[in-house]
Amino acid sequence: MTNNKSTSATSHDELHSDQLIGDFKALMADAEALIKATASHEDGTIASIRSKAMDTLTSAKENLSLLEGPLTEKAKAVAEGADDFVHRKPWEAVGVAAGLGLLIGLLIRRH
Repeated sequence: MTNNKSTSATSHDELHSDQLIGDFKALMADAEALIKATASHEDGTIASIRSKAMDTLTSAKENLSLLEGPLTEKAKAVAEGADDFVHRKPWEAVGVAAGLGLLIGLLIRRH
């Protein structure tokens, strides 16, 4: 029973990290399409912004490809650690969650 919960939590967190990476890739593709759509505008300011944006996108793509594997592994490790902690000390986990909820609520209320 514990193994099923652990596997379920890990696969759930993997799904979230995979979704985040997919969303970031989609955002980069949309930005690249937007930059290409403005290619007909040869105004100096727009051309320089477009060039800088393309350089930034290229760099972001390279960095994402380098970080994708380690990020996924870290997410798995964190999910397994959290799952293990919750199974070993469920009431402490509830207390931590309640404390974080209270803190977030107070921060939201201040703004």
